[in-house]
Amino acid sequence: MDALDCERGYAARGFFAVAGVDEVGRGPLAGPVVCAAVILPLDEAARIAGIDDSKKLSRKRREELAALIRERARAYAVEEVSAEVIDRINILQATRLCMKRAVEALDPPADMVLTDGNMTLDIALPQHSIVKGDALVASIGAASILAKVYRDALMRTYAERYPAYGFERNAGYGTAAHIAAIREVGICPIHRKTFVTKFWDGRRNG
Repeated sequence: MDALDCERGYAARGFFAVAGVDEVGRGPLAGPVVCAAVILPLDEAARIAGIDDSKKLSRKRREELAALIRERARAYAVEEVSAEVIDRINILQATRLCMKRAVEALDPPADMVLTDGNMTLDIALPQHSIVKGDALVASIGAASILAKVYRDALMRTYAERYPAYGFERNAGYGTAAHIAAIREVGICPIHRKTFVTKFWDGRRNG
């Protein structure tokens, strides 16, 4: 997967700045959705070995790879969309907005965009969605790694501010302990209200 076959195929068709785009955090009860866009170099000397779907990698390996991606990428960008916006426009539209922002923040810009899953973005660039792209396309896998490392670190910071929920362990996902905490003390400002209606009684914590 890290051989850049897909990106090199597009380069042969005249697209020399292929951006892979992925998201992390569509499912959690709390925190933002985070998206990254990455344009990897195509030369073999700069290739980053070991890129894969971020969920398949250990935290240590993700952080090592994220540092290499930030160092060697031709361009990368990480964006987030808040819980408040997710509640207002829904998680699908928030993810599309987040991906769009990440693509538009690339400098130098992309000339082709590859997204993970089945996601069409409101951009002028040519684009293509690839199911399981984070495990099949190096630039999408790189984006998934950057997004997850960024979001996990952010949720650890939120854990210090809102210690009742164990964000450092669950990253905002709906574990049994997280749901029990919501039932006990209510929600905090980074919770997605539209995601917790089944077990939230209206109380707020912070």
